Amino acid sequence: MKKGLLLVGFVQMMLGLAAQQKNIRTRADYDRAVSVMSGGKAAKAYSSQSINPQWLPDGRLWYRLPATGQYIVIDPSVKKGGQTVTEQSPAVVRPAPVKISGAPGVLSPDGKKMVYIKDWNLWIKEIATGKERPLTTDGVKDFGYATDNAGWTHSNRPIVLWSPDSKKIATFQQDQRHVKDMYLVRTKVGAPELEQWKYPLPGDSAIIKIHRLVLDVETTAMIRFKMAPDDRRGTLCDDIACDGSFGDNDWSADGKQLAFVSVSRDHKIVQFRVANTSTGEIRTLFEEKVPTQYESGQGMANWKFLPETNEAIWYSERSGWGHLYLYDLATGNVKQQITRGNFVVTKMLRVDAKKRQILFEAKGREPGENPYFSHFYTTGFDGKRLVSLTPEPGNHSLTLAPGARYFIDRFSTPVMPPVTKLKDLSGKTIRELEGVALSKLKDAGWQAPEIFSVKSANQQFDLYGLLYKPQHLDPSKKYPVVVYIYPGPQGGSVGNWSFNVAAGDFQALAELGFIVVRLEGSCNPNRSKAFHDVCYGHMGENTLPDQIAGVRQLAAKNGFMDLDRVGIWGHSGGGFATASAMFKYPEFFKVGIAESGNHDNRNYEDDWGERYIGLLEGDNYEKQAAPLYAGNLQGKLLLVTGGMDDNVPPYNTYLVADALIRANKTFDLLVIPNARHGYGADSYYMMRRRWDYFVEHLLGAVPPKDYKINNP
Repeated sequence: MKKGLLLVGFVQMMLGLAAQQKNIRTRADYDRAVSVMSGGKAAKAYSSQSINPQWLPDGRLWYRLPATGQYIVIDPSVKKGGQTVTEQSPAVVRPAPVKISGAPGVLSPDGKKMVYIKDWNLWIKEIATGKERPLTTDGVKDFGYATDNAGWTHSNRPIVLWSPDSKKIATFQQDQRHVKDMYLVRTKVGAPELEQWKYPLPGDSAIIKIHRLVLDVETTAMIRFKMAPDDRRGTLCDDIACDGSFGDNDWSADGKQLAFVSVSRDHKIVQFRVANTSTGEIRTLFEEKVPTQYESGQGMANWKFLPETNEAIWYSERSGWGHLYLYDLATGNVKQQITRGNFVVTKMLRVDAKKRQILFEAKGREPGENPYFSHFYTTGFDGKRLVSLTPEPGNHSLTLAPGARYFIDRFSTPVMPPVTKLKDLSGKTIRELEGVALSKLKDAGWQAPEIFSVKSANQQFDLYGLLYKPQHLDPSKKYPVVVYIYPGPQGGSVGNWSFNVAAGDFQALAELGFIVVRLEGSCNPNRSKAFHDVCYGHMGENTLPDQIAGVRQLAAKNGFMDLDRVGIWGHSGGGFATASAMFKYPEFFKVGIAESGNHDNRNYEDDWGERYIGLLEGDNYEKQAAPLYAGNLQGKLLLVTGGMDDNVPPYNTYLVADALIRANKTFDLLVIPNARHGYGADSYYMMRRRWDYFVEHLLGAVPPKDYKINNP
């Protein structure tokens, strides 16, 4: 009897140990996850085949063959042949880079001069002689020239736009003397270091103003525009220098006129204006008012000044889609809608005023295709003779040759590696260049994500996303689900729909035993105006109804998805969305990791909130703030912030922590002391902590202790 009991006890013990072993994630498991990231075999197999074609100033094309190290040089103007193979890099024929020293500067179009900021003033340097002299002398702290030092971006670069003849500069004197300061403290041995800069907030009585002006770099003469200072706003994003230069400005070829756009504080009114750069006189030629927020495109401000014909090309979503319009500047009226249809123009790459032709990027025009795939077209100013340059299915990128007679077309999808073609501006393929063999990637262990489509929560829109599964998926088992979220509205959870052999750690996380979902929710850009405006004024929604609806639809098709174990994580706006998910939908989301979230937009820089929520009125910001709902927390939540985050300062996260403490809720908090918004050198540490948190609390397993991610 005793022997029987002992035997039963031994068997039970062994079964328990076996079960326990199944609930452990080993270093080998984490090693396997790391192996599918950017330093793994598949990524190396990709880089061993991928080419990076470059244009030479003379219009020839060159690239290096990774397998042999040889260089291919192609002259597209030579119909037969035109290709040479050399052991020497053709880069030697390119002009040597100009060496500049000191503060970051901006070179003139002719490459002979550079402007930079010194002691709140603009200085100019002659490249050939090294001679330096001031262009302005009355700049002072918080009222300096061309400064880029407020809100989520602050640097030493000057924000200027050179005239085409390199004789003048369009810029501003930025008045932020009345604006509140933001403070961060760097952790160190001894006395801490204080970092302080201007950081306006929604609801402030006044925001940063820019006094527009033009400088003659030869005479240092300054022409101030005869107008009230503008709000520090732009049409493209929540900054006035989204493209690195002084955006929303366009010179006439002779430098006598400067067109620019004034944007109201709430982004609802934009005015197209032209300045006489000799007198400072201003003409307001037309304006556009919108009930939500005006946007000039995606990645590029899509308007063009055409003084030779007294016209302008203007971007508007007035039809419900982002399109181009031709304006008569003599009357301020529309002459012609140039593009039309149920698709969105995203970038106007080139305007040929003589041929009256436009080269542009658009999304959603090709029937039956993923609407996020980019394609390129040419059309006349009259909207006729539209030519598709890139009809092949996929997401296209285009690189024009000098002179714009030819271009490189590189296209791919998340499941198809890039194909690269050399084409002329009629869309004709001159030759197909080297490609990447999908079979070699699969042999190296690459697994494609699944592209999926679901319906939005309100059934109004088709939504698109990517699904990542473990390589050795057992369909008979149930796997916990992790939603990666970035709600935008200036981006989405997928963002780039081109091929990426190792996008972040999405597949790596899947290899640890999860199903990972990335879904572009309604409220994200690159679709219709109605789609983008779904969350306008209600950013606290964070696309969460769409995320839940999408995951439920996916689970209905994939029985291996366990809806009793759903986690969520995101960074920045995704951090805000994650905390909101855990507080507002605690019955659905059980584990969340909220990284550097703008949880209460009364504490985030003014332009983002005032653009997408509107001006602060009553409780319209407060009722969207995540801390208000902290008492609803039921699951496991990890809050993360960088101690030196100058985009979303750590106080946003502390507000959530404080609310959770006051609600007597248990949560986890990780502060990375000297990290900025993206965590920098500490990003792999954060990644490992993220893996550990989901493994422990969503998978119910034990992670390896203090694993270190080494991903070259």
